[in-house]
Amino acid sequence: QAQLVESGGGLVQAGGSLRLSCAASGRSFSNYAMGWFRQAPGKEREFVAGINWNTRTYYAESVKGRFTISRDNVKSTVYLQMNNLKTEDTAIYYCAADGRAWRTVVVSTLGDYNSWGQGTQVTVSS
Repeated sequence: QAQLVESGGGLVQAGGSLRLSCAASGRSFSNYAMGWFRQAPGKEREFVAGINWNTRTYYAESVKGRFTISRDNVKSTVYLQMNNLKTEDTAIYYCAADGRAWRTVVVSTLGDYNSWGQGTQVTVSS
């Protein structure tokens, strides 16, 4: 399993932007898909965005056009650029690593990811 450490969360006004980072270590990075999930108070953890080993991306409908996921294999880091933030984006954001290498599709199910970061809080005020 990989060790994942998120950073970049914080408080921002609606319409603002934040960039989350997730540094990975402990196993090969470039041949695994990476994902971002979030969990709001009282709600289940949900998929936000994913990127596989060949940079194919997939987004939840709620963030499509506003969020962009990217990866830097040299730095073993995945990013989530969040623009035009809304109050409903308030949540703890978790980075996750796919448990299977060389997957041809980006998976969005929690069970497909076997490594998780500790989470970073994103709060969007109105």
